[in-house]
Amino acid sequence: MWAIVVAGGSGRRFGGPKQFLPLAGRPVAAWSVAAARTVADGVVLVVPSGPDDAGSGDPDPDPRTMGADLVVTGGDTRSESVRAGLSAVPDDASIIVVHDAARPLATGELFASVVEAVRSSGVDGAIPVLPVADTLKRVADGTVEQGVDREGLVAVQTPQAFVAATLRTAHRGAAEATDDAAMLEALGATVRTVEGQPHNLKLTRPEDLVLAEALLGVSDR
Repeated sequence: MWAIVVAGGSGRRFGGPKQFLPLAGRPVAAWSVAAARTVADGVVLVVPSGPDDAGSGDPDPDPRTMGADLVVTGGDTRSESVRAGLSAVPDDASIIVVHDAARPLATGELFASVVEAVRSSGVDGAIPVLPVADTLKRVADGTVEQGVDREGLVAVQTPQAFVAATLRTAHRGAAEATDDAAMLEALGATVRTVEGQPHNLKLTRPEDLVLAEALLGVSDR
């Protein structure tokens, strides 16, 4: 079993690349690589393509020092970056886990949960989810159009685990999606959900990094 840690984004909403910024003494991406390694035989780290995209928190960080077995260059979109990672995963891998490096607090237990769901349930994929707690509204031009019923809605996280052959089939061509589960859904594949982790936040804004530091400070990781 192999894992792909996607760290190829530009961090536009964050204000710059974030995947190699320091977090509790380690680069952000290193936390995800370490968690992926608890279940994977090998880890592929996908890094940005531009020479100035490696991050600003540490001068010229070397992704190869973060514990990954292989480092590959990503593409312009998340899906392209995942495909770059897939090209490096050995053909005999039966399960592939895909995880966003921007979620450095995902635990080894969560990785194990999605992998076990695929292994034991005969499904094509497994993703962690959390119930939507907030009231939802559909708006246009700053005006509320209508409320959205939360029944059956969930927030989706990574890591996501997949039968390797199905994931490769889903990525053939140039399909684009915000996560890999959506590509499997387009094939009619079966994707199961497991319980996500509330602290598995995605680093989107600079203050999220401060929150992640605080959460790591009170965890037993």
